Amino acid sequence: MLFASFAAFAYEPQDKEYNPNNTAPVHNEDKHGHEAAGFDAGKMILEHVADSHSWHLFGHTAISLPVIVKTDKGIELFSSSHFGHEGEENYHGSNYKYALHEGSIVVIDELTGSIDEKSTATVTDFSITKNVVSMFITMLLMLWVFLTVAKAYKRNPGKAPKGLQSFVEPLIMFVRDDVAKPSIGEKRYEKFMPFLLTVFFFVMFSNYLGLVPFFPGGVNLTGSISIAMVLAGFTLVITFLVANKHYWRHVFAMPGVPIPVLIILTPIEILGVFLRPFVLMIRLFANITAGHIIALAFFSLIFIFGEMNTGLGFGVSLFSLVFTVFMGFLELLVAFLQAYVFTLLSAIYFGSAIDEGHDVHNHVDDHSVEGSKH
Repeated sequence: MLFASFAAFAYEPQDKEYNPNNTAPVHNEDKHGHEAAGFDAGKMILEHVADSHSWHLFGHTAISLPVIVKTDKGIELFSSSHFGHEGEENYHGSNYKYALHEGSIVVIDELTGSIDEKSTATVTDFSITKNVVSMFITMLLMLWVFLTVAKAYKRNPGKAPKGLQSFVEPLIMFVRDDVAKPSIGEKRYEKFMPFLLTVFFFVMFSNYLGLVPFFPGGVNLTGSISIAMVLAGFTLVITFLVANKHYWRHVFAMPGVPIPVLIILTPIEILGVFLRPFVLMIRLFANITAGHIIALAFFSLIFIFGEMNTGLGFGVSLFSLVFTVFMGFLELLVAFLQAYVFTLLSAIYFGSAIDEGHDVHNHVDDHSVEGSKH
């Protein structure tokens, strides 16, 4: 954080050469004699929290990622390095001429040089983006952690955990005893444990990697709406697969409710079935993205005030540094809490889907009483 704060002042407002991402805090004249645009905090923040076809490391250094596009003329594979720095260049492929426009692959008309809207509509992007690479890294990290722990248990059966085991085992027991059992039930929780553990550790590892400010961290993975949507979609699909008649009866025709009331209540219940995973998605997406935006916003203050006065920018940088460190510690807690909340709510939805209702419990209790009498 200290290096980041002082590096900001390596680029004075009078520096005419520095202009990364077209967001440098400069007020120089361009080649046409017009005043150049100042620092755009919104653009900088959105570029850092959004997905990208390259992985920025520092300065003008970035890792180029594979671009895979499917068009009406076939599939093309090439490197994002062909687009140059921040998509300033075009790439002539076998089928079309491509460009990177606002983070999306578009087709360029050879004659006019503008975006060919008709051809762009036929482009499907299957590229290995920064979020995809980060997801692969998280998956490999999880495999390494749990395969290592599994081997350790095989080597030392029945012994107290050591090293990595002593870190992972309490978390597994926490998910089992404090999340799965109370929400799903003692007898039925086991078949849901693989999913609950997977989603818990995936969200937690992704969140903590996103807090690391250098490669392979710093990616807003779980703050991507698509990632959060897929995770919530898994919860919805599993809920549908395990739901029993009692669950669907309460959704479509709640027992004991008059028919006129059901006309109003049933649509609300059906909507609630889909709103639950939607809330899961929004909660994860909003909380993780908000943490990144807040940190970047305070770093942006350095450049904004630095445009006014270098000394003022330096003073603001100290305040930004202290607050960002505070936010970093807070995000350490939020990263775990979001993994816990997502897992807990998923378990609660599964528990409600397989709940047999009071009638079945009363029926079992009656049989138990009759048995005790005999």
